[in-house]
Amino acid sequence: MVFRPFGLRWVKRCLALVLGLLLGIGAAQLTGLAQDAPAVWEVGTEPAFPPFEMKDDAGNLVGFDIELMTAMGEAAGREVRFITLPFDGLIPALQSRTIDAAISGMTVTAERAQTIDFTRPYFKAGLAIAVRQDNNDITTLEDLEGKRIAVAIGTTGADQAGQVEGATVSTFDNSPLALQELLNGRVDAVVNDLPVTLYAIREANLEGLKIVGELVTEEYYGIAIPKNSDELAAMNDALATLLQDGTYAEIYQRWFSGEPPELPVVAPSLAEAGTATGLAWGRLFQNLMKGAWITILLTASSFLLGLIGGSLVAFAMISPFKPLRWLCRIYVDFFRGTPMLVQLFMIYFGLPALFQSLGFDLSFNRIFAAVLALSLNVAAYLAEILRGGIQSIDRGQWEAGESLAMNPIETMRYVVFPQAFRRILPPLGNEFITLIKDTSLAAVIGFEELFRQGQLTVATTYRAFEVYLAVAIVYLVMTSLASFVFKRLEAYMDPINRPKKVKKDPVPSAVGV
Repeated sequence: MVFRPFGLRWVKRCLALVLGLLLGIGAAQLTGLAQDAPAVWEVGTEPAFPPFEMKDDAGNLVGFDIELMTAMGEAAGREVRFITLPFDGLIPALQSRTIDAAISGMTVTAERAQTIDFTRPYFKAGLAIAVRQDNNDITTLEDLEGKRIAVAIGTTGADQAGQVEGATVSTFDNSPLALQELLNGRVDAVVNDLPVTLYAIREANLEGLKIVGELVTEEYYGIAIPKNSDELAAMNDALATLLQDGTYAEIYQRWFSGEPPELPVVAPSLAEAGTATGLAWGRLFQNLMKGAWITILLTASSFLLGLIGGSLVAFAMISPFKPLRWLCRIYVDFFRGTPMLVQLFMIYFGLPALFQSLGFDLSFNRIFAAVLALSLNVAAYLAEILRGGIQSIDRGQWEAGESLAMNPIETMRYVVFPQAFRRILPPLGNEFITLIKDTSLAAVIGFEELFRQGQLTVATTYRAFEVYLAVAIVYLVMTSLASFVFKRLEAYMDPINRPKKVKKDPVPSAVGV
């Protein structure tokens, strides 16, 4: 008992000494690494813009932009670390300075230059119009009046298409999806950068498409950096070095045929007067309300169809027919085990492409495809909810129904299902709220619901925080209202805790007093 406190103190002192030594060694190593490690350029890019940036079979980033940026890093003595981001997220990432630069075939425009800076141009390009091989009516931008056009969101092609009078413009997350939309015959043309469209048609085996009206516009790509960044001079010097020593020409010839064109020191578009579109709150509110209404319609129709389908699947899963149970189990496991985003792509892009390769001209309407994918997905979840609720009812309830001479259908309708429905109301409400948020995935097929309306506003105003905060608030209002409705319905369906109206006693008559 005498030596125990002394022993504990000795152990604590030894542990403190060892911990101090480890911390000291670690701090010294981190200090040495910080001094010896080269500066890093964290560069954002979207690997869906071949041949400028893409991924090879091994999953590595390759492309003209990737090679050029890596060579610039070597010339400047910097390590280049690429970060994959969607194209419409590059400028917000630069504004928040979470990345040092962005290279993704971004055209230098006066509007973009109001919120970010650009290096000297590194590539000369232009917009082109792509149509199907059997389309001979479209050759110029004027021919696109009143037509259906697919574009990539946030690009100069989207800006140019938006100026065509009477045209219906569908926006997609990247150029390959827009070209696939054209290949499936759901739009008349795609307005996109010429090098990317050429590569897709010639190298990616997109047969059935052709290019008309080459170089509708003349544009220059630049490396985007945050406003007033200290890295601007280093990147310009590195790019100038590659242009002078022939490295740029070597990289250009590996990806494109011919000699590279002359590049100006300053993009001509920066000499034009231009300002970024301001954030008009009235217009934003109008667009968000329009998108919210579409989200509500999409949610309500998908949930209703999913509830019908889920009920049928749930009844089939508790039926005595084993093959039917197996078939429904496969359906439920597939749609619950795969992402809804993949299911949307399979239904909207994959199925039409598959049937067209088999010689069948099949094309889904965008609304039909979105509702179908969401309904099939939610039906799988609702089927399990309903099945669990039905099977949670005691077996004695079935026997009680039989004792009253009810057949199984009547017992299910009048005895079992009403009790099960009260139990599954909370998970049904959760699934409905989840579906409200999941409708945002329909934006990938060009569906202009609430989230897509926010994306379109950010693409022109570059005010990401304010716009997405407004989008989040609208979603919060919708989900809160849905939660309130389901809670009220749950309280109304509860026979025990349901608020009861107190009947007032009649006023006693004065007669007979």
